[in-house]
Amino acid sequence: MSAPPRVIVTRPEPQATRWVESLARHGVDAVGLPLIAIGDAPDAAAIESAWRSLPGRRLVMFVSPTAVDRFFAARPTDVTWPAVTSAASPGPGTSRVLLACGVPAEAIVEPPADAAQFDSEALWPLLASLDWRDAGVLIVRGERGRDWLASRLGDAGARVDGIVAYRRLAPTFDPAQQHTLAAAVAAPAHHAWLFSSSESIDNLVGCAPEAAGAAATAIATHPRIAARARAANFGRVVETRPTLADVVACIQSLSRD
Repeated sequence: MSAPPRVIVTRPEPQATRWVESLARHGVDAVGLPLIAIGDAPDAAAIESAWRSLPGRRLVMFVSPTAVDRFFAARPTDVTWPAVTSAASPGPGTSRVLLACGVPAEAIVEPPADAAQFDSEALWPLLASLDWRDAGVLIVRGERGRDWLASRLGDAGARVDGIVAYRRLAPTFDPAQQHTLAAAVAAPAHHAWLFSSSESIDNLVGCAPEAAGAAATAIATHPRIAARARAANFGRVVETRPTLADVVACIQSLSRD
């Protein structure tokens, strides 16, 4: 049995640090190398207005943990989460941040824990049977993203608005992160890249194309991300669900292969 690889967590901060700490508690050697930097929202006044509109919203959809972090960081001090408004989450990571921000568990709508994937498609069956005619919905997101769920809700009669809570930017690396990247390039067989976003792969290839190659391993938490990794010429691409338990099991399996 070979030693497990060092896992490079590519999520943006603060998620990268949270994941590195969680993996370490399970005996996984992991290091953070965020491949997406998070910038401020382009219009702070629009976020305040969105917060004040929540009592008139039936649902607020958060596309990611970052969407939750940034939206709640901009919450006006005199505004609280309204009891009439549900919060939709694509998966357990986003739900955990919603709970940490004070959204009641009973207000959160998310895919079941045993869902094959955690995404908008897995969330939609929980919403599709409801009457959305003239219901107010807010989608909290970054500057770019998929419109799949917004389109489904709009087709069902909802009044759907979007709010940009953050910007996704190309990363810049400090000396320690530069060392991590160089080590992964020099010894790809001893590292595995953990990707939770296709954009992370694009950013890695943009700044260090030599990091993707026949000897490089990518762990992808969604089929779309796995497809992007294969297109980027990662020699080994392994798919897993994005839960901590599934990711840990996937990493452990790499050392047995």
